[in-house]
Amino acid sequence: MSLPFSFEFFPPNTPVGAEKLRETRATLQRLSPEFFSVTYGAGGAGQAKTFDTVLEMRGEGLSVAPHLSCIGASAESIDALLARYRDAGIDRLVALRGDLPSGSAGRHHGEFRYASDLVRFVRERYGDAFFIEVAAYPEMHPQAASPAADLEAFVTKVRAGADSAITQYFFNADAYFRFRDEATAAGVTIPIVPGVMPITNFKQLARFSDACGAEIPRWIRARLAGYGDDAASLQAFGHEVVARLCEQLAAGGAPGLHFYTLNQPGPTMALCDALASGSA
Repeated sequence: MSLPFSFEFFPPNTPVGAEKLRETRATLQRLSPEFFSVTYGAGGAGQAKTFDTVLEMRGEGLSVAPHLSCIGASAESIDALLARYRDAGIDRLVALRGDLPSGSAGRHHGEFRYASDLVRFVRERYGDAFFIEVAAYPEMHPQAASPAADLEAFVTKVRAGADSAITQYFFNADAYFRFRDEATAAGVTIPIVPGVMPITNFKQLARFSDACGAEIPRWIRARLAGYGDDAASLQAFGHEVVARLCEQLAAGGAPGLHFYTLNQPGPTMALCDALASGSA
């Protein structure tokens, strides 16, 4: 596959999960990705789990970008974490606001209100020491007031110093191309890399999508639901849908692809193989 691509993991919670992730990244590393990213772990020890996973991967010589969530954090704690990452040789970040705690609307949560505040802080404190990725939402952030407001928030992050963007996953290529074109018209020149979610489990996908605002087109949702417990047919159909999406994105000039692997190598490997062979 000629496009640059990257793979996202979540930090494991158990020794078994940690070993599985080692095997997964060893498999995917054979595809020579541009980098791996590691999400902000769930729960109170989330950032510690992310930090430990990132440092282990860095120790293996991998290019790795930790997610850095700023909601509820102090400038002092973020600065200390950035210094630890820099000293460990980490030079890439995914800068995010993070999720507001349930029932917390209108409350104050730390010294950073938006991801753009975090991006600006990193630039002011560390200059160009970090390559900064930010999030983009082709189908609109679920908490945005309007598409126009969401685009304005994205442009603000870019102007604060972002180097590149990774989108939320989607299944409608036109949503990505429209967002990209509107961002370009607003003066954005950084790469906007599509996020790609392999389809392997309908209930899990529906739950993720409802939470993050990603739309599963009605025809896809109906087909997936219709497979019931026939996992093999569901996964074959899911591969067909997502491989075709990747082909459309590549043909339309996407600057790369970022795969949400869910710590499973097989579905992502199959998509990359299909793209490389031209059979997508």
